[in-house]
Amino acid sequence: MKRLGFMLGRPLAPLYSLAMLTRVQGYRRGFFASHRMEVPVISVGNLLMGGTGKTPLVQYLARLLQNAGWKPAIISRGYGGRAKGRINIVSDGRQILLDAVQAGDEPRLLAESLPGVPVLTGVVRHLPAREAVAMGADVLLLDDGFQHLAVQRDVDLVLFNADRLAGNSRVFPGGELREPVSALNRATAFILTAVTEKNRERAERFADLLSKKFPQRSVYLAGYRAKAALRLQPDGACEPLSLDIARAELADCAFAFCGIAGPDSFFSTLAGLPLELKGTCALPDHHTYTTKNLQYLCSKAQNSQAKALITTEKDLVKIGPLAAQVSLPLYALRMQAAMDEQFTAALLQALGR
Repeated sequence: MKRLGFMLGRPLAPLYSLAMLTRVQGYRRGFFASHRMEVPVISVGNLLMGGTGKTPLVQYLARLLQNAGWKPAIISRGYGGRAKGRINIVSDGRQILLDAVQAGDEPRLLAESLPGVPVLTGVVRHLPAREAVAMGADVLLLDDGFQHLAVQRDVDLVLFNADRLAGNSRVFPGGELREPVSALNRATAFILTAVTEKNRERAERFADLLSKKFPQRSVYLAGYRAKAALRLQPDGACEPLSLDIARAELADCAFAFCGIAGPDSFFSTLAGLPLELKGTCALPDHHTYTTKNLQYLCSKAQNSQAKALITTEKDLVKIGPLAAQVSLPLYALRMQAAMDEQFTAALLQALGR
């Protein structure tokens, strides 16, 4: 169905591509305002539509910067969140102020997993960015910021998922690209995410291609590893668990589900732990959970002889308020980006530390 849609949309792709190129030129020539912040800005974004693993990388960067003595804050559009203020403070670094419904699932996850890091959302992102600086931030992480040219950045990281790479290499609506490939000239560096032994050779070939087309930009490979697990409590709180305890409790009785852009990657990670799954269910990205569909998932799991559910941490933050409606034990996997030391050194050097 997606392939058919791209075929039908192909005649319109040049018009969309031209519109995006015109927009970029509008910012370069000053027709549209582009705001310079008082502190360094690191943008994490992608060229393809859909997920490329931005959230784990933003988590990694925030922790890295904290450990290096910086005071980072995260600025997000707040996709899917109901909060419509010009500045929405999801977390002030000390306490979480908005739930996943108001904040959006990814900002809420970032707030929960990064104590001490303010998380703010707003469609006009230079406004929450300036608010974060006023709150004491001395470096900003612009989540999903590659196309958001109204905020100038010092480091522009563009991510590609190692399984999807450049998709069909066509611009929307004829393909999955948000902009023409020439937009990559704006990037500081490229990161290929979700690299595994299975896709490493293909990822390395794509990295070589990027290096040849954009020789002034560095290319890094990043993997993801399971760091810990969480178990949902009846009151909606999440109890941290070691992976060993989670594996022992789940053994061969788990049913997995998720509402993310790359569900197969999550299911493969579970299989590699190893966890023998009774069944799986892939839901749409940014899926909204209700009592009805949680009951459906529990019923589907029980029909497969599963005694517990497992999902992603991003999904868990949305299910927490409905914990009482989940009739089976529910676990989530906490993932962590794994970067090489060359990337760490290059980033800190770019920031002057």
